[in-house]
Amino acid sequence: MTVIDDYLAATQSPQRETLEELRLIILSIVPEAEEVISYNLPAFKVGKGIVAGFAATKNGCSYYPFSGQTLATLSEEVGQYKQTKGALQFAANKALSKNLVRKLIKERLREIDERGR
Repeated sequence: MTVIDDYLAATQSPQRETLEELRLIILSIVPEAEEVISYNLPAFKVGKGIVAGFAATKNGCSYYPFSGQTLATLSEEVGQYKQTKGALQFAANKALSKNLVRKLIKERLREIDERGR
């Protein structure tokens, strides 16, 4: 079991199933990602950077790009979702689309790459 397995095991339905689906989507995009806990959130680390994370909330789920810029850069793509500077909030019974998660991760990887230069 991984730390994310432990987190999901303690999460109630329907958030658990939605986050399990999101986890599979993330791992299909970045299969080399290491599953970790960062800032008390399940997260996915590629190289030296965290590229994605998620959490169950009282009324839904949240996706964390671990960047204050990613959601702003992709504002057109994420405009339909409730959000904060660092979190995208979505319904407890509906995972984000693979296409959207791919865009979020691609942008975050670009940010990490630029930071490393």
